[in-house]
Amino acid sequence: MSSLLLAGDLGGTKTLLALYEREADRLICRVQQRYNSPEWPSLAPMLQSFLADHHDQSRPVIAGCIAVAGPVQRGKARITNLAWDLDEKELASGAGLTQLELVNDFAVLVYGLPHLEPHQQVLLQQGNADPEGPLAIIGAGTGLGMARGIHAKEGLIALPSEGGHREFAPRNTDELLLMGWLLRLLKLERLSVERVVSGTGLGLIYLWLLHCGAMDENYPLKAAADAWQSQPPGTPGRPDLPALVAARALEGGPLALKAQELWLGAYGSATGDLAIHDLASGGIWVGGGTAHKQLQGLQSQAFLAPMRHKGRFSDFVAGLPVRALIDDDAGLFSAACRARMLAECR
Repeated sequence: MSSLLLAGDLGGTKTLLALYEREADRLICRVQQRYNSPEWPSLAPMLQSFLADHHDQSRPVIAGCIAVAGPVQRGKARITNLAWDLDEKELASGAGLTQLELVNDFAVLVYGLPHLEPHQQVLLQQGNADPEGPLAIIGAGTGLGMARGIHAKEGLIALPSEGGHREFAPRNTDELLLMGWLLRLLKLERLSVERVVSGTGLGLIYLWLLHCGAMDENYPLKAAADAWQSQPPGTPGRPDLPALVAARALEGGPLALKAQELWLGAYGSATGDLAIHDLASGGIWVGGGTAHKQLQGLQSQAFLAPMRHKGRFSDFVAGLPVRALIDDDAGLFSAACRARMLAECR
């Protein structure tokens, strides 16, 4: 019987752990379990419990990778929302593994990109990829994640990024006015891209349009918008304004459609900027928590036209393959892909 690979996707709310088996060029998930992260004192006892429950000792677990919601430096990470301090050597020793790696939960996606199957992604733009060229991924969720991958002798290397915190550059009058309003509302001296290109950003754009006096069929989301603005994140019962705006846009609400159009334009522009910055000739992926929910918008010219509108590099961006990553378990799958790489490099 073949050996197994351990994969994990650790977040402040939930953690997914799984065992994968190599079958030819594919990875097959043999068992997966979800844990409520706050119910555990740390990751180590969770790992040990998972392996005790699901690991057949006759089949060795030869490598593991855990995607973690936070930065990883020299094999160590701190999960702020849980106050967990993680050390990959200590975790490996406690779980009886010879190889275990911690990787940032967005950067880890890079390892899965070359191995995605059709059901895990949707083509947004046709293009010709350089098989040895850099890859890049961008994803709007609570914030804005970015990462890239480069090819080396030992295989693909994922490089994490904090590009979502770079300066927001308005492209037109609407974005310039929005920026000024956000700076005042949020009491900021500079505005990062993720303040606009994120789930939160969609809600803020809708608030700005309300502030401007736009009409939307008697303001059907006005009460939700007021509650969302007045209550801090995490408040029980706080409306999910970004989700409400997206749903209202699907129904044809003019104000929600305008908010979504502005959001998609800024998102598309940020995606094109990433393609240029990384010279991502290997292709671009759009992921994050909004990729599946906003798929129709990502397929539209509201997103694609600003992405391609990059002056002297417009032809370069227009020639890249661009895909949406829509698999909810992509983080777990990508961690398994990285575990396989570690096993093969032993």
